Amino acid sequence: MAVVAPTRSVSTAKRHEVRIDPSKPLKAEPNTGHNRWHPDIAPILHVDPGDEVILETRDALDGQLTPDSRSADAGSVNLNVVHPLTGPVYVNGAEPGDLLEVKILEVEPASWGFTCQIPGFGFLRDVFSEPFLVRWRIADGFADSPDLPRVRIKGAPFPGTIGLAPSRGLMETIGKREKELLDRGGFVLPPEPTDAIPGGAIGGEALRTVPPRETAGNVDIKQLCAGTTMLIPVYAQGALFSVGDAHFAQGDGEICGTAIEMQSVFHAQFFVRKGEASRRGQNDVAYYRDTYVQAPEIAVPRRFYATTGMSIEKGGLNQSENATLAARNAMLNMIDHLTERGYSRQQAYAICSVAVDLKISELVDVPNFVVSAVLPLDIFV
Repeated sequence: MAVVAPTRSVSTAKRHEVRIDPSKPLKAEPNTGHNRWHPDIAPILHVDPGDEVILETRDALDGQLTPDSRSADAGSVNLNVVHPLTGPVYVNGAEPGDLLEVKILEVEPASWGFTCQIPGFGFLRDVFSEPFLVRWRIADGFADSPDLPRVRIKGAPFPGTIGLAPSRGLMETIGKREKELLDRGGFVLPPEPTDAIPGGAIGGEALRTVPPRETAGNVDIKQLCAGTTMLIPVYAQGALFSVGDAHFAQGDGEICGTAIEMQSVFHAQFFVRKGEASRRGQNDVAYYRDTYVQAPEIAVPRRFYATTGMSIEKGGLNQSENATLAARNAMLNMIDHLTERGYSRQQAYAICSVAVDLKISELVDVPNFVVSAVLPLDIFV
């Protein structure tokens, strides 16, 4: 199989920076970013393949929560401003059918972060209906909080939302399928012009940033930290790359709806693999790396406690091949375990979101799938 090398111009590479005022919301600096996906949003930066970019990013809720906030404040956040992204960055030479290679060089963390539970949102939103907030102190590679005593989380910062703009054709396809899903009773956030940046005609038809799609976006993949390279299909001329919603740490699943959310400084380098998305028929994101995401004893982890769940409802009804139900049961069992350790159920839910990894154990032993929830024990101090 022939492999097409990415376009590289390292010898003439330049460094570009986009700085923001982190004390201000995006609406005060609309020339630095956007909070919807649309191919007609004007680029804030033009770069060549091989160039390095340094982009300051806002947190997922655009500064609505602060170190002085309380749990009640999480119940009144405005989701119309989610997610404030820095970009778009126009990559010269990138065209539909290419792959954009994004080498993540560094994600500098802020000095504080938060984990919140927003009523009506999250994997277990039917169980947890009250707002809750954990305020984290971030220093020396770890996060701790007076709101979660005896817990210390090792960081592996990464962008929760990272991706490219859709083409107009793809945007229309996505809009149609999501509208059909909404009409069938699915949980979908349709286009919403209120608080859209940019506004006007773009804000009225642009896609919301909450779901991930073919061009990546809010993928919440914790392995996308420094040292990982992403391969994203290009649909719009110039790729139109944007990033934000940084996480200091996260469990696989992010089940309460938030990780350790923070502002960040994102460093990356771009290359273009000409025609590779078309040649491969690649319509989804791929990523790879050559080193451990974290030290092996943390990533594995060395010491853990795991719960499991199957495709069986609590009342005893057996569902067939339902991985979502199995994951739900595994997490509910983990929350029960954490309450035995002395945490409230909302504290336990937060711990699961930032530290517990959901893993599919088997998908073949019909009718019952098994999902495991793995809790690293070294987070307890």
